[in-house]
Amino acid sequence: MNLISDTTFRHITLAQAAADKASSRPDDTALLFDSGVRLTYLEAWQQANTMAAYMQRLGVKAGGTLTFQLPNIPETVPLAIAASLCGLIINPVVPIYRGKELGFILSDAKTEILFIPHQIRGFDYVEMINQLRPSLPCLKHVICCGAEGQLPDDIIRFETLMSETGASATQVVAVDPDDTKVVLYTSGTTGNPKAVRHSHNTLAKALDNGVTAWNLNDQDMMLMPSPVTHVTGYVNGIELPFFTDTRVLLMEAWIVEKAVNLIEQHGATTCVSATPFLRELVDTCRNQDRTLPGFRLFACGGASVPPALIYEAREVLTDCRAVRVYGSTEVPLVTVGFAAENETTQAAETDGRVFNYEVKICDEEGNDLGLNVDGEIWVRGPATMQGYRDADQNDAAFSDDGFFKTGDIGHLLDSEAIVITDRKKDIIIRGGENLSAREIEEVVVQHPLVAEAAAVSAPHQRLGEGVAMFITVCGRERPDLEALNQLCGERQLAKQKWPQWVQVIEEMPKTPSGKIQKAALRDRLQQAGVLLG
Repeated sequence: MNLISDTTFRHITLAQAAADKASSRPDDTALLFDSGVRLTYLEAWQQANTMAAYMQRLGVKAGGTLTFQLPNIPETVPLAIAASLCGLIINPVVPIYRGKELGFILSDAKTEILFIPHQIRGFDYVEMINQLRPSLPCLKHVICCGAEGQLPDDIIRFETLMSETGASATQVVAVDPDDTKVVLYTSGTTGNPKAVRHSHNTLAKALDNGVTAWNLNDQDMMLMPSPVTHVTGYVNGIELPFFTDTRVLLMEAWIVEKAVNLIEQHGATTCVSATPFLRELVDTCRNQDRTLPGFRLFACGGASVPPALIYEAREVLTDCRAVRVYGSTEVPLVTVGFAAENETTQAAETDGRVFNYEVKICDEEGNDLGLNVDGEIWVRGPATMQGYRDADQNDAAFSDDGFFKTGDIGHLLDSEAIVITDRKKDIIIRGGENLSAREIEEVVVQHPLVAEAAAVSAPHQRLGEGVAMFITVCGRERPDLEALNQLCGERQLAKQKWPQWVQVIEEMPKTPSGKIQKAALRDRLQQAGVLLG
């Protein structure tokens, strides 16, 4: 099904867009933050120039990689513009990652300059990077945002960077908009994260798809609780107000009561985020008899979306059209939902209307199965990533004619909608965050009592899915959940990936070729009524 309507690109960079806004609307608000900070277009541009000038004096050259592992704080916005000014490849990394994941990413990306927080919820990022730094020869500079107390001599305070004076980097570095602009790492079935490359043009096209489909304009404000280190948060959080006239309200952390108050106080009209956020928003508003008039759209994806939740949202929230959307880091926003007044059923019962992509449903041999038949979803369009950094991964991920093989199973309807029915990829989606089952298994199987390990998704009452672990053991002793999680901590695996449930079984169900049958294990969970929380 070919539903590509617009293949034109903007052919401008974020730095160029920010410069234009700073000139044409200097005193207008670009972004608000739940901390109370208000950032105008001129302030964002001036701060970005100060940062760019400092980085240039450090010797960071165009084409190098800048990584930031920060929450949704004001520093991220001028940082992204500064990277564009300097012609750097920007690499956002989610703050939940610990030494195992971060060390791999920094090494693989050949990061030269890194921005980190000092502490979040008691975790010390400075200590983590000090442990990793000897194994990262490319990492030349580390800047700490929100530093508390003394820092090691080789880590720069963000305030020092912003207080520097000197020649301003007012000239935008010549950049080809088709060059790689951002590298985002996404969990894959092979364990280590995959490096997804987007150009200036492909990422802007992903943004434009939503702007066009949802009619975003200068009357809108986007509430953005999704991390700016995800493709959704980066595009709709940091870049949206510079490429369009829509303002953004960034939340550093999702707290539902705060979100309700922010929507009412600032007149936020839209949100693109994960299922648990919509669930909590609807429940809270119902319990408090609040209807959020003027809040018109919640695009929900990243995890399974129960149809009942879409119906409930439309009953509780006066003007809101809650819709299911589908996409990934590789192919952002393949579907845009059904947001019209008379499309409630399609919004609830499908995973959205395909917009500006070609989609076909294929069997194992790559044959197009047509409508109403389940198969693997293949997509192609102007917002498709440039490819993975690893050429071998590209060979497996793309067809000869350029379709991306999503690994998701579903079917197409004649209404131009996709319905997802299963996942071919061995991924656990926890609160919109993709977790690699294999990566977790590779840690758990290192326990001396564990012979085999299989991580599968289990229903989670708030986050959609969590990590359930089946293991076989070497002898009579059996490790408990605490022992497995202690090992995960020692191996510096992000806590969100630690198993929440474990069961020892005598033998893993396997195919004739010896592959563990995850579907059979998930059936066991369902029969046992396992619900995490």
